[in-house]
Amino acid sequence: MAHRWTILLLLLLALVVVGCGGAEVDACNDDGALFFDDFREGQDCGWVLYNRSGAAVEREGETLRLTTSQPGQIWWTNAGRNFDDLILTADIQHIDGPRDNAYGLICRYQSSENFYVFLISSDGYYAIGKYQSGNAQITYLNEGGEYTFSEAIDQEAGINRVRASCIGNELSLSVNGVLLESVSDPTFVTGDIGLAASTFETGALEVAFDNVRAIAP
Repeated sequence: MAHRWTILLLLLLALVVVGCGGAEVDACNDDGALFFDDFREGQDCGWVLYNRSGAAVEREGETLRLTTSQPGQIWWTNAGRNFDDLILTADIQHIDGPRDNAYGLICRYQSSENFYVFLISSDGYYAIGKYQSGNAQITYLNEGGEYTFSEAIDQEAGINRVRASCIGNELSLSVNGVLLESVSDPTFVTGDIGLAASTFETGALEVAFDNVRAIAP
């Protein structure tokens, strides 16, 4: 089960993203959203693409695919933005690989050592976590300090609509319209958004992200 594992932070200088120009930001919104990306052909909203050390972020069709075969390490990509309070949503699908995994959204990303992450797994667990300088391991903020099971998470091959709310000190995670948990933490107040995934078993995990939207609360 995913809740028995601790995700180690993998420090990757290549994932420290340089912000994009105003024209790119303006192109990547929709109907008043702070940010929107459906990965349509020809649209570039700044996500860092890479293929190294057993992990990759690549565009495939009209989705962004993150693959990893490094058990216990979290990999991610950022969009090169800076927000304070927001509600971030995405449609996320487990395409292939181990079901004992974790994938989801990042908010208030300040550096490769400092950010919040909202995770679910293909075997039905979820967690709200924080990485902070001086600690290479994730700190789980949700009740019990580990992954928690929820029937709201689609454990089949379906798409999970994941919603991360970062408003003031309140951090909330919802899946498929169901509020799973809210916690309070004052550590980070602004930062980038991101998409993340990790596997806890050997084998190549592949996750697809689509319709990434950030709106003001």
